[in-house]
Amino acid sequence: MPELLRELGADPAPILATVGLDAERFRDPDHLIPFVTMGRLLNVCAQQTRCLHFGLLVGQRAGGESLGLVGHLMQSAPDVGSALRSLILHFHLHDRGGIPALTVCNGVATLAYGIYQPAVEGIGQIHDGAIAIGFNVMRSLCGAAWAPTQVLLARSKPADVTPYRRFFGVVPRFDAEQAALVFPAAWLERRLHGADSRLCQMLETQVAALEAQGRGDLVNQLRRVLRSLLTSSGGSLDQVAELLSIHRRTLNRRLKERGTTFKALVEEARFEIARQFLEETDMPITGIAAALDYADSSAFTRAFRRWSGTTPAEWRSRGRPR
Repeated sequence: MPELLRELGADPAPILATVGLDAERFRDPDHLIPFVTMGRLLNVCAQQTRCLHFGLLVGQRAGGESLGLVGHLMQSAPDVGSALRSLILHFHLHDRGGIPALTVCNGVATLAYGIYQPAVEGIGQIHDGAIAIGFNVMRSLCGAAWAPTQVLLARSKPADVTPYRRFFGVVPRFDAEQAALVFPAAWLERRLHGADSRLCQMLETQVAALEAQGRGDLVNQLRRVLRSLLTSSGGSLDQVAELLSIHRRTLNRRLKERGTTFKALVEEARFEIARQFLEETDMPITGIAAALDYADSSAFTRAFRRWSGTTPAEWRSRGRPR
C-alpha cells in the first residue's frame, strides 16, 4: 500500500496515521493488521487518492505468496482442487474477517469471498482486492491459459469499468449476490507442477501447530461458518453443529458460557450481510430478501427493522459510506 500510494502521488505517512499505522508495519510480511483497520485504511486510501478502484490495484499486486504458510501449502498440493480446499480450510490463519468458499454445480466452479466481521468499512474495496488476489492465485496454479468465464462483485457498478476489464479480461457483473470467480470445474483436476507430497506433509504439520494455538474462539468460528451458509444452504443449528463436529446441545452450552446464543449469532450475521448489500450494491430489496432466504420482502423488512430500528430502504437512503 505505501508504494502504491506514492505512485498515485500521495504521501503514505499521514494517510496511514489516520488509522493508527505507520509504514514500518508494512515491511514485516508476518505482521497482522486488524481486519476492521484494513477496511478503514482501504476506504481512506481510495478517498485520498480519488482512485475508486484502489482495492483492485492492491489486489493486483498480490497472489499466493501474500498468503504466507497457507500459500506455500497450496503450491505443494497435488492438484488445483486440493490447493483450493487447503486455502478454504486454513484461510483464517491469514484473514480473520473474511472467508472463501468453493462450490461446484453442473461442471461450473465458483470461488467466492465473503466478509463476516461486523461493521467493516470499505467492503467494496476489500471485495475488489480479494477477487483480484484470487485471480492471481488461480493463474499461478493453472497457468496463463486459465481465465474466468465470469467475475462477480457484490458492489455497485463504478462509472469506469476499464480497470476491471483490463485486469480480469471480462467486465465483472456488479451488484451480484457474492464476490466470486466463476470458471469451468475441469480446472480443479489440473495437476500442479510444484506438487511435493513430502513438503505438503511438512507444511500441513506446521499449519496444524498454528491451528492448535488458535483454537477456542468458538464465536468467531461460527461467524465464519454462518457467513458461508446463510447465502447458500441455510445455516441451521444441525448443519453448523455437524460442520464443527460438535453435538448441538454442547454447542448451545458453550455459546451460553460465552454470553450469546446460536439464534443471536444468526441474526447478527443476517444483519451484517443485509447491511453489506444495502450499502455496497444497488440490488433491489426483493433480491436481498431472496439472497437471505426470506419468504418475501415484507418478512425481510420486519426483520431488518427489528435489527436496526429502521427499514432497509431508509437505511440505504442515508447514503453509502465509502
